[in-house]
Amino acid sequence: MRAWWGLVYILWLLLEVLKQAAQLAWDVITPGLRVSPSIVEFPLHASTRLEVAAIESSITVTPGTLTLGIYDPPNGGPKSLFVHFLYAHTHEAAIAELEHMERLLLRATRGRGWEEDLS
Repeated sequence: MRAWWGLVYILWLLLEVLKQAAQLAWDVITPGLRVSPSIVEFPLHASTRLEVAAIESSITVTPGTLTLGIYDPPNGGPKSLFVHFLYAHTHEAAIAELEHMERLLLRATRGRGWEEDLS
């Protein structure tokens, strides 16, 4: 079943890349920029090196977003990513986009019931 969710994630990411590339291209070729740049800190549920690398890569490959760095607390707590958004009209919307991406990724790496592991 994880293979299925992995395929779903890859297809979803491909569509996001195309959608964001079209938005960026339209913004460049039309008068007046509609950018709303912002940097947000995103606390991760991803914990393995593979999961963290996959979410970082997924963010960076999507036009208009860039992973700037990772905070790895010295006490061994959950990591956070610092992400630059070109189109972050609200902080909440930017975090919601990242949460959705991470949720799809973790379903592919951990299986369908991974949310229950957080309780």
